[in-house]
Amino acid sequence: MPGSNEPPGGAGSLDDALGAVLADTVRGTGASIGGLYLIEEAEPVLRLVALCGLPVAFSAPWQRLPLTAPVPVADAIRDDALICVGSQDEMARRYPRAAAVLPYPFALAAVPLSGVRRCWGGIVLMWPAMRPRRITPREHGHITSSARRVARLLDEASRPPTLPEQPRVVPVDAAHHPVQTGLAAADYLERLPEGALALDLEGRITFATATAARLLGRRADRLLGTRPWQSLAWLDDPVHEDHYRTAVVSRAPVSFTVLRPPDQWLTFQLYPDTSGISVRVVPGGEQTEDPPPPVAARPPAAAPTGRLYQLVHLAAALTETVTVRDLVTLIAQQILPAFGAQGLVLSAAEAGRLKIIGYHGYPADVMERLDTLSLDTGLTPAGQVLASGAPAFFADPAEMAGNYPRAPQISGKQAWAFLPLIISGRPVGCCILSYDRPHAFTADERAVLTSLSGLIAQALDRARLYDAKQRLVHELQRALLPRALPRLPGLDVAARYLPAGHGVEVGGDFFDVLRLDDTTAAAVIGDVEGHSVAAAALMGQVRTAIHAHATAGAAPGQVLARTNRLLADLDSELLVSCLYAHLDLARHQAAFASAGHVPPLLRPAHAAAGVLDVEPGPLLGIDTGAHYPVTTTPLLPGSTLALYTDGLVELPGTDATRATSDLAGRLGTGDGHDLERLIDRLVRHTTPTGQHADDITVLLLRTARPDGGPA
Repeated sequence: MPGSNEPPGGAGSLDDALGAVLADTVRGTGASIGGLYLIEEAEPVLRLVALCGLPVAFSAPWQRLPLTAPVPVADAIRDDALICVGSQDEMARRYPRAAAVLPYPFALAAVPLSGVRRCWGGIVLMWPAMRPRRITPREHGHITSSARRVARLLDEASRPPTLPEQPRVVPVDAAHHPVQTGLAAADYLERLPEGALALDLEGRITFATATAARLLGRRADRLLGTRPWQSLAWLDDPVHEDHYRTAVVSRAPVSFTVLRPPDQWLTFQLYPDTSGISVRVVPGGEQTEDPPPPVAARPPAAAPTGRLYQLVHLAAALTETVTVRDLVTLIAQQILPAFGAQGLVLSAAEAGRLKIIGYHGYPADVMERLDTLSLDTGLTPAGQVLASGAPAFFADPAEMAGNYPRAPQISGKQAWAFLPLIISGRPVGCCILSYDRPHAFTADERAVLTSLSGLIAQALDRARLYDAKQRLVHELQRALLPRALPRLPGLDVAARYLPAGHGVEVGGDFFDVLRLDDTTAAAVIGDVEGHSVAAAALMGQVRTAIHAHATAGAAPGQVLARTNRLLADLDSELLVSCLYAHLDLARHQAAFASAGHVPPLLRPAHAAAGVLDVEPGPLLGIDTGAHYPVTTTPLLPGSTLALYTDGLVELPGTDATRATSDLAGRLGTGDGHDLERLIDRLVRHTTPTGQHADDITVLLLRTARPDGGPA
């Protein structure tokens, strides 16, 4: 009944019911592989909890994914929509990281589990490559209906579902045949001249004919339960294991030929389905016409295959990290689970010390004690590891205490991997993975972690350089823009600067408000072309020049003309747009001079807002003898004046003139709101998603009404 942790109808536990829906979805849509993801309660992370049609080992890179990861299931949840990828080429274009880890032909769909109050996770389905690229309306209906069933089960459960460390494998029922039919089939296979093998989805041999055993050079009972590339030395090559992976993931036939020493060539033909793989073993030189020859497998990479794809996945993810915070999050959310670790300490080598720049799974007081340790410390192996360049692995506290007796008590962990982060012989830092229980590191794990340390070192070096550059840029930006706007009697002022999207350098937008005397003020806004430190530096020089000329009493046109000549003296190749406004609060008048800047907006009290027709002069920096005409307009009490940069109106795919008129209309609807809220309305109207390719600066000024009330 609703409210219990057992689904309606006595279907058993919630976990069983979720698995049953997943299996039914795989059968009903004809998919070959299915996965059920749920969102963790503590973190915005997806956990793979159930799996159909694929070995658990294959899913290692995908068992725990951040909701921000560039993968179809995360996109489906963020967009609350069904995501379909029809081919391997489309996967490579839209999701290059996923395509690098699964370089096989298949189609995919992902759907969110949208409940009444929240999204619980998502379902992922994969089909063989030979299916049509678009899902049919019937498949679409089955997928979305299944997602609603799962969401309803989760909504009605009394407790959140359990999230296992490893996904549960849910069987998809295959066809069953009477025992007599099975015996007859075995007799049929024994009479054929070629060998026959059956593999389960894990790659283990479950059946072998006598002919297959003879061709492989091993007794049938010695083959059963083994993987061919592990029990036969001449098949122990990642190339051959990858053929098996190709068949399992793509569900397409695969063929390859191998030399069995000394001189026997054998052709292996793999025919997969949801229950396993049928393998024909044909001696070289024999021709078969039925069934037709299968598609040849793509050339794979060479390395221990299971770990290889895990390493490829992590390497691709590391290349996408930008900041140190990104890197720490990636290691904590993807690398730790991949190796079963629970703790992380990431340190950077600075001035002979190890500065902790990120951690996970440790109390803050422990990190305070370990922070800024000397590189020659004997407290932990970190300094020695960095000095020698060789990683160190400790399977339990006793092994650690042999050389570092105080380390186990400090951290409280039970096993450790200390990885030196070195680039071209230069120590960058140290990455420590730790375990809550003793952990024996296999040779395979040690090799992969050692390889991974080099990738982490490069990512850390890039991230620290990026962070340092961004700090410099932001400090420069803060230094060049006014820290606070002046308080002027009879004039309310508010401003907002919004930098362009992620990864763009500091921009050249600037603004200022100057108090000239008791009844006059100046407002200025401008934009230096480009996004660079050079643009920011020039912006600071222009702002300083305008400030100097304005406070010296120059008229608006003269302020811009003199600043224009300064740009010629600076010999800068950058151009600057600028709008200067002189506000006379006693005479209720405003005078404007423009150097190619977007026009201001004015909303008189109790009247419609409009675009002011200010005659512009050329951009600053074009013509040293340029003249800047002055336009004068009434500025009655209660009026609102808006100055802004082109980032607010010049958007891709829109007409700037129409956008400016729309912005004026939005300014006219702001009556009764304070200026900060009005800026919010203007920005949201122009960029409702919050994404913008250029800097946006808005400066609002409102003159007080005679009664002192708001405009």
